[in-house]
Amino acid sequence: MVILAVVLLALGFWVVVIFNNFIKLRNQVANAYKQIDVQLKRRHDLIPNMVAAVKGEMQFEKETLERVIQARAAAVSAGQGGNTGDIMATEGMLTQALGRLMAVAENYPNLKASESVKTLMEELTHTENQIGFSRQFYNDVVTSFNTRQQVFPTNVFASMVGFSVVALWELPADAPERATPKVELVV
Repeated sequence: MVILAVVLLALGFWVVVIFNNFIKLRNQVANAYKQIDVQLKRRHDLIPNMVAAVKGEMQFEKETLERVIQARAAAVSAGQGGNTGDIMATEGMLTQALGRLMAVAENYPNLKASESVKTLMEELTHTENQIGFSRQFYNDVVTSFNTRQQVFPTNVFASMVGFSVVALWELPADAPERATPKVELVV
């Protein structure tokens, strides 16, 4: 009888430890996602200032500015809906539009000389880097969480208690960032 009690006590302790580890990982995933959200909010807040700062100089690039504004609006509305897939897709479009804006802005000497535009570009670049780091951290934590759910014996427990795999933050299959860069050397 004592042996059975010890085995049941050990099993109960094991279940508690596993459950608590899942809760810790799930909370780390939520925290990592919120860190991305904070950086995305910062980017969303910087974009109207950037567009306003370059608008006068970039008269011939109206289409580029409109794409940025539309992509920002889509990203903000997707962020309010909370669907991770939609957020990833719209943020990818916004990243592309911002990349185009920054590339085009390089062709305007007056913009490059403007202190306010320089400051905004630096802040935007810093924010983009922070978003990249936050996404990497999120994917690391999600990978740990998902792996814990998929290995034996914790996979049995995870499915019984209702834990489910979380999607990684990744580029869409057709994203331009996936394309191999072309390097042309001029001799």
